[in-house]
Amino acid sequence: MQSEQPSPDFLAPLFAPLTSLPGIGPRHASLLEKIAGGRRVLDLLFTLPERIVDRRILRTVAAGHNLAPGEILTTRVRVLSIRKAARPGQPSIIRTEDDTGRLDLVFFQQKNMPAPTVGAELLVSGKTSRFQGELTMPQPDHVTTWEKRDSFPRLEPVWPLTAGLFPYTVRKAMRAALTLLPDFPEWQDHALVQKRRWPAFTQALHILQAPESIPAHVEWAPVRERALSRLAADELLADQLCFGLARLKARSRIGRSMPGTGALQAELNRRFGHKPTAAQSSAIIEIRQDMAASAPMMRLLQGDVGAGKTFVAMNAMLQAVESGAQAALMAPTEILARQHFETVSRLCPTQCVYLSGTIKGAARRETLAAIADGTARIIVGTHALFQEGVTFADLGLAVIDEQHRFGVKQRMNLSAKGQATDILVMTATPIPRTLQLMEWGEMSVSRLDSKPAGRQPIRTTLHNMDAMPDILAAISRAVADGVQVFWVCPLIENSETQSAAAAEERWAMLGERFPHIVGLAHGKQDIAIRQAALEAFRQGETRILVATTVIEVGVDIPNASVMVIEQAERFGLAQLHQLRGRVGRGSKKSFCLLLHDGMATPTAVRRLTLLRDTNDGFMIADEDYRIRGGGDLAGDRQSGLPGFRLAQGARISLLLAAMQQDSERELMRNPSLEGPRGAGLRIMLTLFDRSEPDRLLISG
Repeated sequence: MQSEQPSPDFLAPLFAPLTSLPGIGPRHASLLEKIAGGRRVLDLLFTLPERIVDRRILRTVAAGHNLAPGEILTTRVRVLSIRKAARPGQPSIIRTEDDTGRLDLVFFQQKNMPAPTVGAELLVSGKTSRFQGELTMPQPDHVTTWEKRDSFPRLEPVWPLTAGLFPYTVRKAMRAALTLLPDFPEWQDHALVQKRRWPAFTQALHILQAPESIPAHVEWAPVRERALSRLAADELLADQLCFGLARLKARSRIGRSMPGTGALQAELNRRFGHKPTAAQSSAIIEIRQDMAASAPMMRLLQGDVGAGKTFVAMNAMLQAVESGAQAALMAPTEILARQHFETVSRLCPTQCVYLSGTIKGAARRETLAAIADGTARIIVGTHALFQEGVTFADLGLAVIDEQHRFGVKQRMNLSAKGQATDILVMTATPIPRTLQLMEWGEMSVSRLDSKPAGRQPIRTTLHNMDAMPDILAAISRAVADGVQVFWVCPLIENSETQSAAAAEERWAMLGERFPHIVGLAHGKQDIAIRQAALEAFRQGETRILVATTVIEVGVDIPNASVMVIEQAERFGLAQLHQLRGRVGRGSKKSFCLLLHDGMATPTAVRRLTLLRDTNDGFMIADEDYRIRGGGDLAGDRQSGLPGFRLAQGARISLLLAAMQQDSERELMRNPSLEGPRGAGLRIMLTLFDRSEPDRLLISG
């Protein structure tokens, strides 16, 4: 859902709630919100039809015999007879004809049947079929009298629907919304508009949302394509312009140089006791140079689970401390944050503190005081780090682990705790949003691509759910051999409650097969119960842990060398890669079993096959990006087509370069967006929720 944004007065009706439309009450508004993805009038206007049915061409009944399957017949006929169903289950039939032949209108539901008189002339439209050699129209789409033909939907938009929402409601709301569109100043390059024969923005929306005014002699397809192209160009231009403004702002930001002395880092290396890998050494040097520079750092540290990201991050944090600043490490779960704190406090030769929501009373007050007065040099914690009441003396570096688990606002809130804070994000698989930022050069990348010593390769296999007996037999052998097993249950329609129920059902089934050794962990449990289940698994008291995605990060069990993921096609590739990384940490050979439903689509199976064939996080993320899109750069979404409502499919690649070039030219000559075009561009940014480029600077 798009956030509510202030806008100029003349835009206010477009940003008003759907209930502001005549005849749209709270119930209809809530249904429209489901298809529009937001509660504003503008969200509805940006909900384009899935298709538009062309009913403008009148054909004879005889011509209907030659139509291709699924093609629409629109024709003028006379009523010959009306036969209502004699009993339930039988159809009602209105027999009609024109001068070329006969057409039976067939109705299987009495309530949908019109009541014309014999001899009346009708305008009918729908798909046809044949019955005993005669042309029929089962359940016509539209039947109206010839006298009322002006109200006939000759070009009919078909919008997405949801349970309880009917086409006429959408049509009524859309027509009311269209009347609120003002005549906007032209924000596109005039030469490009003329070359592409683009309609104006408002006109393009009218063409697509209310196309009935298009005359029958005008070929619809080119008109539609020009309207779609225009709207796609507008959205892409807004996106590129927002990004360009963010770049300008980023280049003007005052950073800080934190060169460090190397003394604390030398002590860290001594305590570490292992020689860093070549990839770790390279990443440490890259980060050191970034932090020493005067420009703010925004760097991604990518490496598989266990590749040594934490060691690299500790070097960066100590460099900040050597320079007189503080450093913070934020993790998405308490168990992972505690893991990091144990490691950091053991190895780092400086004052470290831990902060989470569970720290209460005097301990919390002491920790907050140490952070505020600068006594605490390195602070490790959960999202509690950016809550109100947490004040840093001088936050120079923010390290964000498992970045895909934090929203944009959360990451921004942490970096806002300091002045010119350097940002280092760590992940085993970059989220598509980050990939997109990388593509446009706003985030530098350090990659840990070498395997750490002792890390076991993970063999990944695909299985149909029908193979469950064989899988259970394999699990039995593994448990007998002393191995521990993760069993991850599927995501169910983004419902934690339903996912928990699925986990409990699988836990009960496995508990019968393997009594007394099966644990359960899911997000609906009390946190103490969940932590106890995780600890019992860590200690080896249970051998199989049935869980939802709560174990995606922060559960380090060296003896766990088998990962089973049910209905793996329901998960994103990045998430599957993270889950797989929970095993392969000990000395035993490790396995990841991806179970998929027999009804899984070929695309889903292809995605799982990619995961089976590679452990390369960047390759996996690239495929995830290609399938799901890059996320919303200026918004909160991290995946899906990049926040785009109007730019879809091939038009993105066809128009992106042109909009990128136009944006660059305009910002080069008019960075403040002044003058007539500048005013139009600012309106465009507001309409497309791209008026806050600052959000790109620290959101990563």
